[in-house]
Amino acid sequence: MPAALEDPFYYLNNFHTLLDWIRERYSDLLDAEEQAFIEDFHALPRASQALLVRMVMRKGTLFRASKLNYAEIGETRAAAEPLVALGWVDDAPELELPQLFGLLTLGEVDACFGKAPGRKAERLEALMCEHVEPRTFAAWYPASGDCVYALGLMDVCDRLRLMFFGNLYQDWSEFVLADLGIYQYEKVEIDASARGFRERADLDYYLQLHRWRERFEAGEALDQLFPELPLQPHSNPWLDARRRKLLFQVGQQCERSELLEAALGLYGLCDYPGARVRRIRVLERLDANAEAFDLAQHACAGPESEEEEQHLGRILPRLRRKLGLPKESPATRSPVQRIDLVLPQPPEPLSVEHAVLLHLHEDGAPVHYVENTLFNSLFGLLCWDAIFAALPGAFFHPFHNGPADLLSPDFHARRAELFDACLAQLDSGAYQASIRRTYATKQGLLSPFVHWGNLDETLLEQALACLPAAQLRACFQRILADIKSNRAGLPDLIQFWPEERRFRLIEVKGPGDRLQDNQLRWLEFCAQHGIPVEVCYVQWADA
Repeated sequence: MPAALEDPFYYLNNFHTLLDWIRERYSDLLDAEEQAFIEDFHALPRASQALLVRMVMRKGTLFRASKLNYAEIGETRAAAEPLVALGWVDDAPELELPQLFGLLTLGEVDACFGKAPGRKAERLEALMCEHVEPRTFAAWYPASGDCVYALGLMDVCDRLRLMFFGNLYQDWSEFVLADLGIYQYEKVEIDASARGFRERADLDYYLQLHRWRERFEAGEALDQLFPELPLQPHSNPWLDARRRKLLFQVGQQCERSELLEAALGLYGLCDYPGARVRRIRVLERLDANAEAFDLAQHACAGPESEEEEQHLGRILPRLRRKLGLPKESPATRSPVQRIDLVLPQPPEPLSVEHAVLLHLHEDGAPVHYVENTLFNSLFGLLCWDAIFAALPGAFFHPFHNGPADLLSPDFHARRAELFDACLAQLDSGAYQASIRRTYATKQGLLSPFVHWGNLDETLLEQALACLPAAQLRACFQRILADIKSNRAGLPDLIQFWPEERRFRLIEVKGPGDRLQDNQLRWLEFCAQHGIPVEVCYVQWADA
């Protein structure tokens, strides 16, 4: 067992680490409630601290005392008394019937309400009309001798967790997973001033955005959500990106719900990647074809991405037809070679990609299933130092698997010199030693690009021997140009001829499958840059 976990209070030590980190970096942002919590928490007996942290780290806010048995804490009710005295825990909360059922076994339901047939859910439904008023656990189930604790601190603890992680999707388990070595993070020198939130208003705005998103994802009626949506831009670029993404997603829901005018307005306000094309499509659905054409022409003059350019290539000819405008010559596509195979249908769970791999594999021409993992991994290994550079705002706690601004528009620009230095190794030939060194020294560390489970030494050495440096540079620059879109869509298989130092990429399509847009863009890119790529279409012999 790792040394950090040998101490039975390891989870409490982790919580203290988090509080110390916050006091060091966020003392000016803490409100009175948060400051009082930290001070009062440190004054508690260790057993009470530990019990509170155990509850905070568990799911939900209602706990039976009999289920909070921890050897290092000792007698649960004694440890809970200081928490009850502070008002952090209620030892006699009023419980609605569904809350009670969430705490009882089926046998205990029988003990409370008499034995009857049916599962818990059926019993609950049958009893709901009879038992409307909430009661304490002791009143519901006097024979149990147990009590229930209601934790009333989750809002405070969630705010502290948000300050530490800069998000609400990471939680306390990060500490344990890191201690166990399940997750291993790059150690970045984090300045004492590094933090995700610069002022209290940023923290409050993040929480407000989170509540809006929860309501939207819970399916709240759009007409109730509309009046409260954050339409005005926010001065913090990171928070404004979250705001724009929310507006874009609400716009998509409006489009699906045939609220086209509302969708049009939201797309026009959010300036989120893809919003301009969606706006053009909505205008087209509203028969505002001339306006849609003008916007499409404007977008075509300065497309925001390859993806938008691809969509415009389909939209503009259609709008030209509707407006009676002359056709334009379609852009010429680079030809991509095709393979047609008829194979015996493989037994489950073998995929069509692995069926093709087995069919094409030879001792002197091995085939690997790589999809998006190989080129991304090679890029991540070569550019490791640039990706994990300790720039302001990039890292502000020890559990980042990559920089916080990875998908920001200025990610590359902020590190341009660092990336240039990494990619320059492709010109000198130093890249192979650099990639091997990073592969050895950073083995297993989390990265937004490196897929350790898919990259063994055999595949690495074959790739370094057969992939030309110029083509690697082209692929790496394309990934950097649009990380969100271009990390995906790469061909499924790669075949090497090590003795001839050559390779080919193979995209596999089973019966009825078709090429996705991001795959088409990669195929076109490969063809333009002389990267050997083929599309393999498979039919089953017994179909």
